[in-house]
Amino acid sequence: MSLWAKSLNQEALPSLETEKNVDTLIIGGGIAGLTTLYYLKNTPNVFLVDASLVGEGVTKNTTGKLTYLQNTIYSDLKNNINYDTAASYLNTQKMAIELAKEIIERERIDCHLEKVDSFVFTNKDSEVKKLKQESAFLISQGIEVKEGNLPLKVPYLCAINVPNTYVFHPILYMNHLKKLLKDKIYEHTKITKIKQKNGKYICYSGKTKIIASKVIVTCHYPFFFLPFCLPLKSHIEKSYIIARKVEKNPKFSAINVTNPSISVRYYEDKSGIYEICLSSSHKTSDNQDDLKNFKNVKRIFNIKDEDVVASWSNVDIITDDKLPYIGKMKKNFYIACGFNTWGMTNGILSGFLLSRKVLGKKIPFEDLFLVKRSNFYQVKNFFSNLLGSAISFIGSKKRNKDWYKKNLVFTKKNGKSIAIYTDKEGKKHLVYTTCPHMGCSLVFNEKEKTWDCPCHSSRYTMDGECIKGPSTKDIKYKE
Repeated sequence: MSLWAKSLNQEALPSLETEKNVDTLIIGGGIAGLTTLYYLKNTPNVFLVDASLVGEGVTKNTTGKLTYLQNTIYSDLKNNINYDTAASYLNTQKMAIELAKEIIERERIDCHLEKVDSFVFTNKDSEVKKLKQESAFLISQGIEVKEGNLPLKVPYLCAINVPNTYVFHPILYMNHLKKLLKDKIYEHTKITKIKQKNGKYICYSGKTKIIASKVIVTCHYPFFFLPFCLPLKSHIEKSYIIARKVEKNPKFSAINVTNPSISVRYYEDKSGIYEICLSSSHKTSDNQDDLKNFKNVKRIFNIKDEDVVASWSNVDIITDDKLPYIGKMKKNFYIACGFNTWGMTNGILSGFLLSRKVLGKKIPFEDLFLVKRSNFYQVKNFFSNLLGSAISFIGSKKRNKDWYKKNLVFTKKNGKSIAIYTDKEGKKHLVYTTCPHMGCSLVFNEKEKTWDCPCHSSRYTMDGECIKGPSTKDIKYKE
């Protein structure tokens, strides 16, 4: 369980039980979906549905940073696309921070918003030049940049830092918006299929359906493959996070240049001060030993077992060109995803841009995030993504992982592959081991007691309930 999850509003809003006609349907109650609904709150006949509770997906697993200093993204964009693209993306991130501050102030949301400096650092000689390029670009954009003096006990050769960035408690932010917008939200309402008919979109959920004139999909990983083909434009990255109590809040956040990531921020409330440490980021196709990866976080930050307050993992969609997809996919159908580990700024930005788009208003930076864009970055990575998907698929078929313990048994029943997990109380949990999304074999996460898909990040409980997409089906074993 994440540090934020303990604050999640568990009072479920009603689920949809009868057919409904709406003007605009938002699918996905993460920070992007809920912020979209917030900006459309005065628009009639707009509703949001979520397969679980609002905020219970990826939002509760983030580190909660609101920063425009994002590794060396601007050097990457400038070198691989052009200078104007890098400058535009910087302006979107600064705008997102201002939007977040406006909402928090206007609605008087107590989410522990705190102004901090942000650092990027490296311990590799090969990355020092790139970090200097990042600094030069930011200075050219009128940003005050300082070098050196990283207040973190990890080795580094070079570090830069900038002012006017923030951290906050993402779930307290979500809880407040949920309460404010509760009359327009249906929870535990999972959309499993969308069909287009007579200029409308029929969105199926269980035994009922929603007929919508416009649809906005803001779930973390879209549950449909065509026509978007996201697996061919991106890969999945997984990170591991541990929170511990500390004596002092130094009021900064930091991240290194490249994977494996080393990231830290601090959170303070009346119960104490917490250091939130992230590391061991990797492509899900490369590494699936969760216990080992959590141990690595402890080693890097010198965390003792008895000091751990919370530990959790998170997954992010990394797009080929490092830019999110935000905008129109086809007529009256919009999407926001691929936030590249910076979901807090890009989620809030998505809410603002998409709300204006469906209202027919002019939106800034529209060309930057086009869903149907193409560039050299994407062409270059196409075959790499294809190969990565193949490696994930083939690798997932290896049953006897080196780290699996004796309480996990794989077998077949009625011609189908199943797994039997025996918990500490001796209770057996039976599930099918093939992900219903695209057929990858699932991997058991011994640390968090979940079944995870190494291909596209679907997640299931040990009893087979689907708790994270893109899969829309459970894997519960049935006789």
